[in-house]
Amino acid sequence: MSASVSTRPPTSTRTYALTDSWTMTRRELTHWARQPVQVVVGLVFPVMLLLMFGYLVGGGRDVSGRYVDYLVPGMLALTMAFGLEGTMLAVTQDLNKGVIDRFRSMPMANGAVLVGRSVADMLQSVLSLTVMIGVGYAIGWRAHGGVAGFLGAVGLLLLFRFAMLWIGIHLAMVAGKPELVQAVQILVWPVGFLSNAFATADSMPDWLGTVVEWNPMSHTATAVRDLFGGPGGEPGHVWAAVAWPLALLAVFFPLAVRRFGALSK
Repeated sequence: MSASVSTRPPTSTRTYALTDSWTMTRRELTHWARQPVQVVVGLVFPVMLLLMFGYLVGGGRDVSGRYVDYLVPGMLALTMAFGLEGTMLAVTQDLNKGVIDRFRSMPMANGAVLVGRSVADMLQSVLSLTVMIGVGYAIGWRAHGGVAGFLGAVGLLLLFRFAMLWIGIHLAMVAGKPELVQAVQILVWPVGFLSNAFATADSMPDWLGTVVEWNPMSHTATAVRDLFGGPGGEPGHVWAAVAWPLALLAVFFPLAVRRFGALSK
């Protein structure tokens, strides 16, 4: 078996890797049908936050223009930061049940399990964005940046999610147990709320505003606002909204792959 694998041409190896990754993706999507409540909760929670801040809490200090045009892009960025616990729990559960060990004993491309999990998460993220954008339009938000700006904003949001996802996958394998995921998940809340998702950094105390401006999610939210043509957007933040996620991926993607490769050692 090892000899046949080693003599496969590169094209064949890549084909097997893609096939194995898609098989793992289908496995994760099957879980959606078996656990629809979890999927629905993941979709409804950011909608509740949007409506709560838009109608009950929203004030938008120092926001020029309509607050809903400022709030919705920030909530889209926040949605991409939240909801990682589902992926993290799935990884730790597979670890503790020996599922990953069984997969690794099969003639399967190394890392296909993680790739399949990440693809399924990104598909759910696309669904979440679709729902949130639909709700945003229902409450009066509009994108004024044209088709190119709209697609660019969605691309930045998904890039941010992809970076957050691999941070979550790595931390899940470090935690190792589902009960520890709850503690790790708490770390997402400061990232989400110490940002400009709900209010401008200028409306905050100087020290807090500095923290908010350095938050990678703030760069994504500001860049997305600019691409959508709404208040609070600044063109100069687009490069940072690309650079930050790529830097995080450069660190946590290899860490996750290395951690996964060391599981059987």
